[in-house]
Amino acid sequence: MYGLVLIAVGGPFLISLAMTYGVRAWARRAEFVDRPGGHKRHESPVALGGGIAFMPAICGPVLLGTIAAWVLHGGGAAGDWVPALVQTHLAGIASKLPAILAIVGGAIVLHLVGLIDDRRPLGPAPKFIAQFAVAIFIAGPVGIRALQVLPLPLSFAATVLWIVVITNAFNFLDNMDGLSAGVAAIAAAIFAVTAARSGQVFVPAMACVVVGGLLGFLVYNFSPATIFMGDAGSLPLGFLMSVVTILTTFYDPARNLTPLGVIVPIVILAVPLYDVTSVVIHRLRAGDSPLRGDRRHFSHRLVKRGMTPRGAVLTIYLATAATGLPAIILPTVDWPIAVLLLLQCLAVVTMIAVLEHTPTDRTA
Repeated sequence: MYGLVLIAVGGPFLISLAMTYGVRAWARRAEFVDRPGGHKRHESPVALGGGIAFMPAICGPVLLGTIAAWVLHGGGAAGDWVPALVQTHLAGIASKLPAILAIVGGAIVLHLVGLIDDRRPLGPAPKFIAQFAVAIFIAGPVGIRALQVLPLPLSFAATVLWIVVITNAFNFLDNMDGLSAGVAAIAAAIFAVTAARSGQVFVPAMACVVVGGLLGFLVYNFSPATIFMGDAGSLPLGFLMSVVTILTTFYDPARNLTPLGVIVPIVILAVPLYDVTSVVIHRLRAGDSPLRGDRRHFSHRLVKRGMTPRGAVLTIYLATAATGLPAIILPTVDWPIAVLLLLQCLAVVTMIAVLEHTPTDRTA
């Protein structure tokens, strides 16, 4: 088991590390850079194209691994060299090939839309159209839906809304060095453990691949960043995170997983959801478009409180871990303990809101 985790994380990490180095050099030569100005904090041009580097490091291993399982299962070629854990789930992994092809295809569509936007801003409308189109395709023809206990129309609508919201949450979160990638890596690691505890193999492996790909990119993206992911990275990253949550089994009476498990994704992603919600509220109160970039994000507000940008990012990392880690046991505990865990998550988010909105210029 630990060997599989090491491969699932280590392989994408090395691929992403090498590709990010190469893409950064190419972006600088091609003048594919993010220039300072407006609401942007950096003082000199920074290479774009991080998404070009880590997306193949994530999608490639996931796709190739699923194809390999399909070949081994279909041809009966799985020998003793295939780990027993994988052999047990080989048929299930192979059956996911059509879904994985659709997921990778959706990620590529959003990656290309983001790449165009990074080169020449498209405005919010084309990006939202692409997001809704991909989400409708995933929830409709592909059949990957959340809350399938609900009637089909409600499940479909909830899935489309969830994919679009989480996609934009990580897009919004990409406002400071290492922030979006780091939060996504922490959340993906927690989802990997949660899915493994529910008896799944493919989803934990996919989440571990996401962790590895992002860690390789973070070597160059953490403060002070020498390359940004851009929309070409943040849009497909948010999409992949939303899909991981939908594919994870959180409620299964046969495994003693309680119905409260369905809110695990909200708990793990509480910080990104808090950021996107608070930013939209701040912008609407100011009479601005909720889709217009500015410095009203959670991270920017922490910097205004006196933190350094790196300190703000690390604080948000810790907040993500604080809300997310209890979610690992949430589906397996009884109701009183589950309520306490939910209250803990709510207390962390409320504490963040109170601290960042408390005035600091009081006189004695």
